Amino acid sequence: MSIRDWPAAERPRERLLEQGSASLSDAELLAIFLRTGVVGKSAVDLARHLLNQFGSLRLLLEADQEAFSKQLGLGPAKFAQLQAAQEMNRRYLAERSRREPALENPQAVRDYLKSMLRHEPHEVFGCLFLDSRHQVLTFEALFRGSIDNTSVHPREVVKRALANNAAAVILCHNHPSGNTDPSQADKLLTKRLQKALELIDVRILDHFIIGDGEPLSMAECGWM
Repeated sequence: MSIRDWPAAERPRERLLEQGSASLSDAELLAIFLRTGVVGKSAVDLARHLLNQFGSLRLLLEADQEAFSKQLGLGPAKFAQLQAAQEMNRRYLAERSRREPALENPQAVRDYLKSMLRHEPHEVFGCLFLDSRHQVLTFEALFRGSIDNTSVHPREVVKRALANNAAAVILCHNHPSGNTDPSQADKLLTKRLQKALELIDVRILDHFIIGDGEPLSMAECGWM
C-alpha cells in the first residue's frame, strides 16, 4: 500500500507538520528524505530495509558514496542530496555558535564538536577559537588525513590563533574507528601545541577526541 493511501494522521510528512520532527521514528524521517518507495515497498518500508542493511541511521549517514549508492532506492543523486543537507546543518551549527554568548559548559562543547566531526570518514583535526570571555570566535578544520604528532603543524595552529585574535583554544580530532582512547601521539601532539601557543599567550582549554558515544576530554582525564 502506498503511503498516500494511509490515514492522514499516520503519514510521516503530515505527522511531522502536526507534531514536529522529534515525534517521528528514524524510518519515518528517512522515508520523508527518500520521498518515494520502490516496486513492492512504500517509502517507509524501503527506509526500514535500508536501516536494517546499514545497521543504524548513524551508519547510513556516515556511509561513503560507493556503499550508499549501491543500495536499493538510492544512488549518486540521493548521496549528494544527503551530503548537502548534512553540510548545511554543520554550517548552521557553526554560525549559531558564533552568535551565542558562549559555550557555557563542557557538555555544550562536547555536543558542538561531536556535531562537527562525528560524520567525517577520515581523521580531521580542528580548533575552536575563543576570545577572552570564552565566547566562540570560529571553528576551523585545519588538518585532514592521518593525525599524528608530525602531521599537525604547530606553526599553522599558531598562525590561525593570531589571525582569529584568539585568547584560548579547544583542540579536537576524530577517531573514525569509534575508539576515543588517546594514542601516545595524541598526547605528544597536545604537549607540543601547548608549548607553541604559550609563546603567544593563548591557552589550550581542552583537547577532545570524537568517536562513538561521548567525546573524551583529555583535560578531564588529567592528560593536559
